[in-house]
Amino acid sequence: MSLSRAGCCQMPERSRADFCRVTGSSTESGLRLACEPRPRRKARASLYWVSGMTRRIITDSAEETIAFGRQLAAELSPPLIVLLRGALGAGKTTLVKGIAEGFQAASAADVTSPTFTLVHEYRAPRALLYHIDLYRIDTERELETLGLDDLLAPDSILLIEWGEKFPHLQGNRNLEITLERVGESGRSIQLITR
Repeated sequence: MSLSRAGCCQMPERSRADFCRVTGSSTESGLRLACEPRPRRKARASLYWVSGMTRRIITDSAEETIAFGRQLAAELSPPLIVLLRGALGAGKTTLVKGIAEGFQAASAADVTSPTFTLVHEYRAPRALLYHIDLYRIDTERELETLGLDDLLAPDSILLIEWGEKFPHLQGNRNLEITLERVGESGRSIQLITR
């Protein structure tokens, strides 16, 4: 007997496949289907970069998001433009904390949001990390004054929050990471390569 996922919960089919598993049992009145959450796995990075690839992971806490950032750093090599997408408080800076630690550029405690300074630089043995926040930048002219083109170098990685506001950054990015809240402290992290 095979069980169908249809109707087991209200989630779209793609989300059901990622987050739910169907269980069933026979009862006197027929087959009973239930949808229950898949067991959560620890954040693990086994990313092999192929153009157009999409990967999604769920973390259950800020600590797991930082740990995933550390693992992700091992897969990143300069030069690179990474766009970080997500609502306010989605965990973009938390992920950057892990990436900076993974590159040995800064401890998580030393990484803060560049909301007001716009650009933070972290020097690592194998790369220069630039954490850039474009939340307060509204026009191409304002963006030009930041001199992001000057930051592009063979040893640099630009981690850009709110870069989707500017089409040319969207077109030039190598990796796009979208973070969304899942429950109170969880995060869905989707990575898309160009």
